[in-house]
Amino acid sequence: MTLQDYSVFEYLYRDASNYKSWGELLLVGQLGEKDLARIRHRFEGGMYFIAEQLRVPTLYEQLWGCCDDGPSDDDHVWHEFHAVRPATDADRLLLPVWGDARALVGAIWNVERWNEALSRNWVAW
Repeated sequence: MTLQDYSVFEYLYRDASNYKSWGELLLVGQLGEKDLARIRHRFEGGMYFIAEQLRVPTLYEQLWGCCDDGPSDDDHVWHEFHAVRPATDADRLLLPVWGDARALVGAIWNVERWNEALSRNWVAW
């Protein structure tokens, strides 16, 4: 496979105090504008998703180590889509392959409703 056969899905978790943790998934395959439009169409507000529902690694734990000892009132269930970009040589060296780009788009497209109860940060009121 060549470098052009890979892309990177960039996302983040931003708590209510605006502390952020970033994540990247190395994907096999490239995504076009139609794919990005489909992703945004399914994401809540065009950008928010439940990481656990897509089996995407969660990022909120990174904030627990630097800002809190665990979940706080600032935590919530939503991760935020940032971008999809072509992979670089550094990405290929540093990131493990997470999965297939088309499979991720398919998983997102198959979500009919985001299920907040799947998140470890979900609190039933």
